[in-house]
Amino acid sequence: MAKKVQRRAASRRKLQLLRTLTNSKSVRRRSIILNVLLHFHKLKVKLEEIQREYQNLMAIRNEYFNLLKHIQIPKEVKVEKLGEDQFVVKVRCNRGGDKLVSIVEAFEELGLNVVRARVSCNHFFAMEAIVVAQDQQTTKTKDVTQAILKAIDKQGGERIPVT
Repeated sequence: MAKKVQRRAASRRKLQLLRTLTNSKSVRRRSIILNVLLHFHKLKVKLEEIQREYQNLMAIRNEYFNLLKHIQIPKEVKVEKLGEDQFVVKVRCNRGGDKLVSIVEAFEELGLNVVRARVSCNHFFAMEAIVVAQDQQTTKTKDVTQAILKAIDKQGGERIPVT
């Protein structure tokens, strides 16, 4: 007899828990179970909707990255003089090839040391560097700009990398 009472109490607790989870107002066991099934169905529909939305967003993202691969970034080289022998060099162009190596070689040919540099190669090549002239020689910004442009062009022009 005691086991029956315990089972009924456990059953009532479980039904009460289901009622609170589904915000059900009914007290009949059948109605509570139907409300739970309806709640599960609604959750399943919401999950499917979220999955469709996620797939759409991923398709848009992939299309965006695909378009970025085919955009031609114009070559952009800016050289500014900081002091007598210091320059700030900013380069931006399409990625591909060993542009960084060619630019550093061009610095070396001009007698410039790289003090600090920041390079990014995510969707295009971008570099910002501070360079200092060796031996206090006078270098013009125009010479540095032309050397960098030659180094970029030495890489085979503005090719689109195949990935």
